[in-house]
Amino acid sequence: MKIALIGADGQLGTDILKYFVQKGADIVGLTQSDIEVCDLQSCSTVLQELKPGLVINTAAFHQVDSCEDEVVKSFEVNAGGVKNLSDICLSIDAALMHFSTDFVFGGYHKNEPFTEEDCPAPVSLYGISKLSGELIIKYKMAKYYILRVCGLYGHAGSLGKGYNFVELMIKLAKEGKDIKVVDDQVLTPTSTKDVTEKLYELILTEKYGLYHLTNTGSCSWYEFACEIFKLTGLSPDISPTTSQTFGSKAKRPLYSVLDNKNLRAIGVKDMRDWKEALADYISERVVI
Repeated sequence: MKIALIGADGQLGTDILKYFVQKGADIVGLTQSDIEVCDLQSCSTVLQELKPGLVINTAAFHQVDSCEDEVVKSFEVNAGGVKNLSDICLSIDAALMHFSTDFVFGGYHKNEPFTEEDCPAPVSLYGISKLSGELIIKYKMAKYYILRVCGLYGHAGSLGKGYNFVELMIKLAKEGKDIKVVDDQVLTPTSTKDVTEKLYELILTEKYGLYHLTNTGSCSWYEFACEIFKLTGLSPDISPTTSQTFGSKAKRPLYSVLDNKNLRAIGVKDMRDWKEALADYISERVVI
């Protein structure tokens, strides 16, 4: 099966392309210079020519605070772009794999991780726009994978931000900056490398649907940062703070840990603990 990967030079897309090529997959990597998801004609021309059996879309406008001001852009990319891909996939009988986010939750608290059966309740325009993309796919398509991820970090960094949380913490520590990190937002840091390997396994099942796809365990962003410094041997001046004190423009979920229930239901094992994945990332970045 031929696969078209949109966003092949992004943080997640880079790992997907590398791993799938290693596995011998027939995959074509597409960057923003090759295809623009907001332009229906651009999408149609490229995908009609390639005629893939699966389109993997990693393109997104994921600058959470910017989405509060750039509302039109957030919906153009995260909802309108998804509609374009859905329409084209239907026209060429291709399945669509699309990445969503833990930010579709946050409007209410649970004492345990959110499953795919829980009702979304986003608390930011970013989360609302991503949920809109999910709903469009569900409305229009039968052959789809919607994958919700959380706290992603990878060696390629985030294309839009130019860094990931791990690299930002290391950079600030090496610059001798005083670091304040929120301790009241709980998540699961997730390795793009681990996501890539698991989604390859999922594709082989050909079982469509909505899936949570994260490493296991949970922590606050502050605890995440402390683990980074423990593994790197850095000792910056770091202190916890609250979301209210930190004062981000967009509201974040205070708890957005995801349970990979649907993956287990089809026989796909849970991903490893986030601390183990982070330790691998830290050890590998020394030689990359």
